[in-house]
Amino acid sequence: MFCSGCGNALAAGQPVCPQCGRPVAPVVPPVPGFQFQLENYAGQVRTLSMVWFIYAGLSLLIGFAGLTFLHALMSNHFGPWGHGPWTDSNGFPDWIGPAIFHFAWVAVLFRSALAFIAGWGLHERSEWGRIVAIVAAFLSLLKFPFGTALGIWTLITLLGYRNSTLYSQLSWNPQAGPIVR
Repeated sequence: MFCSGCGNALAAGQPVCPQCGRPVAPVVPPVPGFQFQLENYAGQVRTLSMVWFIYAGLSLLIGFAGLTFLHALMSNHFGPWGHGPWTDSNGFPDWIGPAIFHFAWVAVLFRSALAFIAGWGLHERSEWGRIVAIVAAFLSLLKFPFGTALGIWTLITLLGYRNSTLYSQLSWNPQAGPIVR
């Protein structure tokens, strides 16, 4: 270590230069390098992909349970409490109830499949996975509270110039090949 004023060699821990009396500048800790940032970001993406897998499974499970219960309720399986707009023929055509249930099943399956594909794409660190995860994040923002939280977390993790640059480095490293998880 040398004095910034006169260039005299200094001993470690010396507060001032013995030759010119100038205070010694404090030692600056090293800044983490790019590899450290890349490994940290890889951990964030790996965790995010696992949470998308969990969200896909929970969406499918809760959707299946809810729609099964609703179907049983609307089909008079619960006795006198099973009265609804589709149980009696009071003005609604007979095809409306089943059409709504089929649409709801398709919506549950689509949401679960999209979440699973987003998780898989992030797990594989592919560019299409990033795009699918961003689309799934925007669509899940309305699914309060878990979908909203997951959507915001995904958008914060994947959007922005710094994050897109780090993600593209995760996808392929020309010197070392694909990064091993």
